[in-house]
Amino acid sequence: MFLLLACLAASAADGAPSAMVQFKFDFPGSNPAHYEITVQNDGHDYYTSNGDLGNSTSPDSTPFEFSISEKTRHDIFEFAKKANYFTGKVDSGNTKLANTGAKTLIYKDGAHDTSATYNYSLDPSVQQITNILQNLSTVLEYGRRLTWFHKYQKLALDDDLKQMEERQRSNTLGDLQAIAPLLKQIADDPSVMRMTR
Repeated sequence: MFLLLACLAASAADGAPSAMVQFKFDFPGSNPAHYEITVQNDGHDYYTSNGDLGNSTSPDSTPFEFSISEKTRHDIFEFAKKANYFTGKVDSGNTKLANTGAKTLIYKDGAHDTSATYNYSLDPSVQQITNILQNLSTVLEYGRRLTWFHKYQKLALDDDLKQMEERQRSNTLGDLQAIAPLLKQIADDPSVMRMTR
């Protein structure tokens, strides 16, 4: 009986991650106008977006699964902890600041279920985590587009890959490990023109 209960407890614990940070961004008129990044401590991360995909008339809102580097994952959870898991006052409250989009940070684990919505925060930890997650969104948007181009429009791959190189040089691109398997798949594809690699 004890063994059966222990197995059931272990299987329930395996069913859900023990900690999660989620970032939601809403800025009508931008591309994407909405996206969500979910980073879990178990390494299963997800991204959804309504960003345009090439010539596609309707955005693909299918969750894009990815995995970031352990350093980036550690930094995200460490900044969440330093920001008191997004409790208390997070938004600066300054209504004279330009609207840079509604941002929502959510933290969940066995002891917390907290969130905060803000335009701009004076908290250095919130600023850091926002920067990490917005740069990660840039990488993931490229990942979504490259996936679509690789499937439907291979000649368009080159432009996005060049843009990514420029952003990498200017340090405005997030953790590339998030799309490393996709980049390898493109590089290994003999049907992709040599100039794109």
